[in-house]
Amino acid sequence: MKLVLIADTHVPKRARDLPAAVWTAIEAADVVLHAGDWVDEAFLDRLESRCVRLVGVYGNNDGPALRARLPEVADVELDGLRVAVVHETGPATGREQRCEARFPGRDLLVFGHSHIPWATVTPGGLRLLNPGSPTDRRSQPFATFMTADVERGALTGIELHRVAR
Repeated sequence: MKLVLIADTHVPKRARDLPAAVWTAIEAADVVLHAGDWVDEAFLDRLESRCVRLVGVYGNNDGPALRARLPEVADVELDGLRVAVVHETGPATGREQRCEARFPGRDLLVFGHSHIPWATVTPGGLRLLNPGSPTDRRSQPFATFMTADVERGALTGIELHRVAR
């Protein structure tokens, strides 16, 4: 199972659209995980229409219409992998301990908010992934997104992609 991980797209406020490479990855994926800050309901509709399966949550920049359609936390099982998606996890300091306590029984937590890519594993084995942002790099040298594979409950092939603008 092929995954695409994105967050903090902010379309159309900070970018008119996703870069072509991101759309290509989305159309090739089995599941797209979006960790919030869409900002526009029309963009949610477009993404839903172009992917096989979408798992998304709302972020702090998402208004009432998006919050009515998306949960704050999404829990799914993907080929035996127990996944949670959330927008915010708080400051980097202490993140592993907080997330491990907040999301027990999960194998993977996908989050956003900071626009800063993050990939760690907690002492208890919870993998934390933040794909950054494919449209608003903020202080990062590149805009980014992630891809990964799931097979029989195992997450493999995690890759951070730089986005050409």
